[in-house]
Amino acid sequence: MQTIKGPALFLAQYVSDEPPFNSLDAIAGWAAAQGFKAVQIPSWDTRLIDLERAAEEPGYCREIEATLARHDLVISELSCHLQGQLVAVHPIYDSLFDGFAPAHLHCNPAARQTWAVEQLTLAARASANFGLGAVGTFSGALLWPFLYPWPQRPPGLVEEGFIELAKRWRPILDVFDTEGVDLCFEIHPGEDLHDGATFERFLDAVDHHPRCHILYDPSHLLLQQLDYLGFLDRYRERIRMFHVKDAEFTPSASQGVYGGYSSWVERAGRFRSLGDGQVDFKSIFSKLAQYDFDGWAVIEWECALKHPEQGALEGARFVAEHIIRVTDRAFDDFADAKTDRHTNRALLGL
Repeated sequence: MQTIKGPALFLAQYVSDEPPFNSLDAIAGWAAAQGFKAVQIPSWDTRLIDLERAAEEPGYCREIEATLARHDLVISELSCHLQGQLVAVHPIYDSLFDGFAPAHLHCNPAARQTWAVEQLTLAARASANFGLGAVGTFSGALLWPFLYPWPQRPPGLVEEGFIELAKRWRPILDVFDTEGVDLCFEIHPGEDLHDGATFERFLDAVDHHPRCHILYDPSHLLLQQLDYLGFLDRYRERIRMFHVKDAEFTPSASQGVYGGYSSWVERAGRFRSLGDGQVDFKSIFSKLAQYDFDGWAVIEWECALKHPEQGALEGARFVAEHIIRVTDRAFDDFADAKTDRHTNRALLGL
């Protein structure tokens, strides 16, 4: 067994134009002061990283590593969530997702998708240059508007959607395979890969590609009322990344999973800072230790109530307290009888 690494922090929710969150060096110093050991870098944010340079210039990667090392930090992974979203966008969401791409690509879905694929290719090469083993992403969605089967979905619609999704992602997965990096899809509402069943459909469609894996975030599973512990049991071989994020679901007479179009504060299901929600992290960390997960425990802060800086400070302590230092011996070794094969056979009457 291996001890999970952590705590790490996903920087997407923290980077801004205000110090100390406006440069990699400054935000790294702040993160280290909160107790973090690594950061997960959003690859689209040029205040933190130039993804093209990282893909083309190993020396630039060494500079980034040196910047983090001054604060006793490392990179856990790169994130390509926004670019991955743009690999597959249903036309109804075109204008809403334009903001994920540079301005010159707005109102041009085909060019935007080409750019997204190029970005993921760069992320694969950059991760290889950093010596990282995984990248996190979203799958995008062609079928999400048809999530609820009313009006009745026509025969073949879902199958055709996953054929097209696999067609778009298979070449990207092949690039990641060439670079020796896993591509981890966050199982997330709004994506065609939003639960175990949809991940299995996709995995079948890409012929169980060796680089097709999962970013496990129990908060999204709890809000869908999935068995998030059973999910670990079922998909443990494909889970290569971990977002530590809490949530709570409190249904009422007026509201359930769909939330009634309410704001995050008023929804029956909402994200919470670590320890303030309902996720059973003791069991999660136990299962990850049991299943030999050797990745990072990365906090993704999202909370409808608590300030992000308080969430980071408390979250770093929370993860540190939950990481299980795995044992290197059995608890009953003190009673070892030190037998050998001859003795064992004698005990069996042989």
